[in-house]
Amino acid sequence: MWVGTDSGGTFTDVVAEDGTVAKVLSTRTDPATAVGRALHAVGHDRPDVLAHGTTVATNALLEGRGASVALVTTAGFEDVIEIARQDRPSLYDPFADRPPPLVGRDQRHGVVERVDATGAVLTAPDLDGVGELARVLVSGGDGDGGGGGGPAVAVILLHADLHPDHEQAVAAVLREAGLDVSCSHEVSPEYREYERTVTTVVNASLRPLCRSYLRSLAGLAAEVLVMTSAGGLVPVEEAAELPAALLLSGPAGGVGAAAAAAAANGFHDALTFDMGGTSTDVCLVLDGRPAPAGQRSVGGYPVRLPSLDVHTVGAGGGSIARIDAGGALAVGPRSAGSEPGPACYGRGGTEPTVTDANLVLGRIPEGTALPDLGVLDIDAARAALEAAGVTAEGVIQVVDAHMELALRHVSVQRGVDPRQLALVAFGGAGPLHACALADALDMVAVVVPARAGVLSAAGILAAPRQRDLVRSWPGLADHEGLDDALQQLGSQAAALVGGVDSVAATEVSTTLDCRYAGQSHELTVAKVGEFATEHQRRNGYALDDVAIEVVALRASARRPSPIALDELEAPTRAGAIGPAVLVEPDCTIWVPEGWTAVPGQAGALVLRRS
Repeated sequence: MWVGTDSGGTFTDVVAEDGTVAKVLSTRTDPATAVGRALHAVGHDRPDVLAHGTTVATNALLEGRGASVALVTTAGFEDVIEIARQDRPSLYDPFADRPPPLVGRDQRHGVVERVDATGAVLTAPDLDGVGELARVLVSGGDGDGGGGGGPAVAVILLHADLHPDHEQAVAAVLREAGLDVSCSHEVSPEYREYERTVTTVVNASLRPLCRSYLRSLAGLAAEVLVMTSAGGLVPVEEAAELPAALLLSGPAGGVGAAAAAAAANGFHDALTFDMGGTSTDVCLVLDGRPAPAGQRSVGGYPVRLPSLDVHTVGAGGGSIARIDAGGALAVGPRSAGSEPGPACYGRGGTEPTVTDANLVLGRIPEGTALPDLGVLDIDAARAALEAAGVTAEGVIQVVDAHMELALRHVSVQRGVDPRQLALVAFGGAGPLHACALADALDMVAVVVPARAGVLSAAGILAAPRQRDLVRSWPGLADHEGLDDALQQLGSQAAALVGGVDSVAATEVSTTLDCRYAGQSHELTVAKVGEFATEHQRRNGYALDDVAIEVVALRASARRPSPIALDELEAPTRAGAIGPAVLVEPDCTIWVPEGWTAVPGQAGALVLRRS
């Protein structure tokens, strides 16, 4: 038996291979407890395989709950993490501040060594000095780094993406002293020192917490796999060593399942819209494939690892409504979560949320019982809204406007017209708001997949085993040997994802990050010859007389899951003519006046304007 789970900020969802689904309240202090309860709820206390998605890494980074980190870098470059880039967090807001550096000045340490931009060694590393530094860190550390009494350590040496030998030598000395070390060539072997530094520091900071949590899942199943931000599963021990790759763990599963549901109903181009209890995640799907990204920003920190291009905003069913200092109605990003939860949960919450507003408006029918909660308290919801001086209608309008901007961010700002797309709505709250958002963007249809409220867990269950590798290309405009290098990288990824016996069943794809000489940003394409066409599509022009530089090589290897989404038992669904409310065990669907819902393929409902 295979089981998929998605641990969110409010609910932990589970979908079993036999089609059984359940939702239980998440346990913030010990997420593994909720996972165990979810498995028990579907009658599979110890499945053969547990495929798991988690928000633990994301929440720890956003809330600053990671371990303290000592940064070890090339002497003279200790302040790269604070100098950052010249771009501003908000272009027209002179008062907007960057997030604080993840490592304080007193924890940044320089090592005498130097490699140039071609990877040639200029100065060998001073390993005696590193040994002395190791003794200082161990004796003076605060002990929360998971090593031998010192802090977690991030080693980022200049141009280690081209020449990792110096990092390996420095790390060996630090590890011998018992320190937990993350190296940039192991975490993010790409050029751009600031992004590589931040990504490695994030990994070092998250690893003690995530390693403990993920290892606590080991006893729940014979084999535990964990979803990465790139949309594939890796063994739990690998995930524990690279937690920076888990920052979009849960949402990535939903995106893959949503793309499949859209394609099954004839929509190969779509926007996925996942509204849960704490946040909303959106992603562009073109030709049936979710958009990839080589870097994401989480809490203002750039994390340079392969991922799906998911954009997240703090808008969920538990998002709290309030009147701000300027007298305007604001909703989110603060969420009531599962403890105490929205006022209508009856668990002590007194602040009004989006869920309270939907209940008062009748979009969630009075008397509705939610999993693990019982019947919702409509009187408590009304009282919370009145006490805060806000109206249910206003709360819905504000949160819808916030989510509309998120959808525009991944469509209009990518040069894609949303009027040609379908909106795939899922998550516990997504189908309540989908038609209003589709109206605002004049989209062609709304697709509500089967098991919409637990779709991320279903997508995680059916996700492939996957490994993604990236390497800097030192040649830039010199493309000699490029094809051989790509083939070699693809072979490495295939060997890592499945082992020798599974290579034949593994799908391998390779891409390139390219740019025109003089540019500071790249586009990812399958071949150098496709770059000009993609540049024309994305930017409106192409240059015939400028050299094309290759910055990085990428390879992705996938071994398909034995579980297919379309083989899971799908619920029988009835159509409706709006206005209507369709209550399902895992979500509620609001069909407004002027809309009609009809059963589609693979158990989905397809909503169109009448």
